[in-house]
Amino acid sequence: MSGIEDRLGLVIKRAEQALIARKTAALREFGLTVPQYAALLLLSGGDGMSAAQLARESLVTPQTMATVLTNLEAKGLIERDQSPLHQKVVVNRVTPAGAALLTGADAAAVRIERSLAAAFTDTERRQLTELLDRAITTLTA
Repeated sequence: MSGIEDRLGLVIKRAEQALIARKTAALREFGLTVPQYAALLLLSGGDGMSAAQLARESLVTPQTMATVLTNLEAKGLIERDQSPLHQKVVVNRVTPAGAALLTGADAAAVRIERSLAAAFTDTERRQLTELLDRAITTLTA
């Protein structure tokens, strides 16, 4: 490779940053950050999760997730209860207000993802997904 602009890691990072910037702008209307949106989305799919589970799934530190959850709880978007199985575990769940806000926020995020997907043909999207999956596999091996 001839220069810094040819470094694959930088291209991937620039694409990620562009996507996050678009989602950040769209989610601002809902008073959410991208990490808050991600936590609500994960919580909406099940019967609650611990902060540690959310941090792992969201690829953030436990400290970051603690801040995200504190802010979501302060906004009334999640509730936190002791786990019936483990005394020291707190289970986080989306409140009805959180679910309602997530509906609009997720629609905005999906519009951005569809706009990105529309820039590629069906074949290109499949190839891009396969190539990114291969990159993930290579980097996590």
